[in-house]
Amino acid sequence: MIKYKYYRLSKSKKIRYIMNNQKDKPYIVFLHGFKSDLDGKKPKAFLKYAIKKKLGFLALEYSGHGKSSGQFIKGNISKWSKETTLLIKKVVQKKDFILIGSSMGAWISLNQFKIFKEQIKGFLGIGSAPEFLENLMWKKFSKQMKKEISIKKIINLKHGDYEYPITYQLIKDGKKNKVLKKKIYQKLKVTLIHGEKDKSVPVSYSKKVLKIFQRGEKKLIIVKKGDHSLSSKKWLKILIKELSFII
Repeated sequence: MIKYKYYRLSKSKKIRYIMNNQKDKPYIVFLHGFKSDLDGKKPKAFLKYAIKKKLGFLALEYSGHGKSSGQFIKGNISKWSKETTLLIKKVVQKKDFILIGSSMGAWISLNQFKIFKEQIKGFLGIGSAPEFLENLMWKKFSKQMKKEISIKKIINLKHGDYEYPITYQLIKDGKKNKVLKKKIYQKLKVTLIHGEKDKSVPVSYSKKVLKIFQRGEKKLIIVKKGDHSLSSKKWLKILIKELSFII
């Protein structure tokens, strides 16, 4: 049974998270994707692995996601990145850690490098989607959609079986968080895993992320017939196996 905790940001705001505390061991920090939460299979699989290997673990739900407080439509990359930074400082503190970023979580992970440069010892990206708001949404919007969102400040976007409320402020904030032209010179292990049949984010995004790391021990794994989430049993095994190589 997973014990969820809450970190109070203010009197009315709290962030839900799960952790496995370890005194002198490195941590695994898992960051979920857009409109996702901690009830999925990936955070549970990584927590189980951390407990088995006696490693520290942290996974959180950004505001407006899962059971964390706040409205999704008021969130953005800057806000969710700051919340992540706060939780890492609270739970991981000064210990070394490995970042796992799933989809949008990879974007938020990349934003952590400027703050925790010395502590981050590895990065595992799953269906990495940095800058997706501009490149996979805004640039593909029709003129009518762009007009609607600029006037109403929000648009409901259908994607598969889901409908996402996309705000104009979210799109604009995404443009302030460009990471794909950045360069990271740390020596660390970087593995990017991407489903061959990912319908949400092209494999080219993982290739772009690899280019950011100038001195990393880099690897790209394209999972045959793999989807965007890579949450089935056989795909989770691949994720855990690759994580163990990084650690």
